[in-house]
Amino acid sequence: MTATGRIILLNGASSSGKSSISRALQDRLDAPFWHISIDHLRDAGVLPLARIRSGEFVWADMREAFFDGFERSLLGYTSTGNDLIVEYIVETRAGMNRLVGLMAGQDIFFVGVHCPLDELERREKSRGDRPIGDAARDFHTIHVHCDYDLEVQSLAPPGDNADRIIAAWRARSEDRAFSRMAKTGQSAIDSA
Repeated sequence: MTATGRIILLNGASSSGKSSISRALQDRLDAPFWHISIDHLRDAGVLPLARIRSGEFVWADMREAFFDGFERSLLGYTSTGNDLIVEYIVETRAGMNRLVGLMAGQDIFFVGVHCPLDELERREKSRGDRPIGDAARDFHTIHVHCDYDLEVQSLAPPGDNADRIIAAWRARSEDRAFSRMAKTGQSAIDSA
């Protein structure tokens, strides 16, 4: 029987530094962790971006199924014993509830990645691959509906944040954020 994989889930605004921290975690963890994100799918050409941009396909019509499929795919990876570092942006309370319900019973260590708004906006502009304004929208919404196991500031070097996350992850108890949110009724199952 294959052991269920573990997840270190990083939630932060667009351009908050999740990717840099994820790469530092992957370089430092003792076990082989897969690094998974929506950006990886986008950059690999999974989505028909040219046809979405041309208006032939409407992203709003595809968006919910895309994110639901991404979240469900995580269970496929962990059910076969793969450990994951997942970058995500949990945009709404409903999204958090859905994720809590879907991931019930999984070994998830939930990390909030914070970054000051002015720095988020500077990074967003310098990257040039994000719609301007996404970082500000995320900054004001994504952390308000989350209970975390650990929170980090992305102005610290990625390696320092990775070391903090690994130390806290190794010392984790059974009382973790996803379990607490499920117990307080913050789950898709309870709101269905």
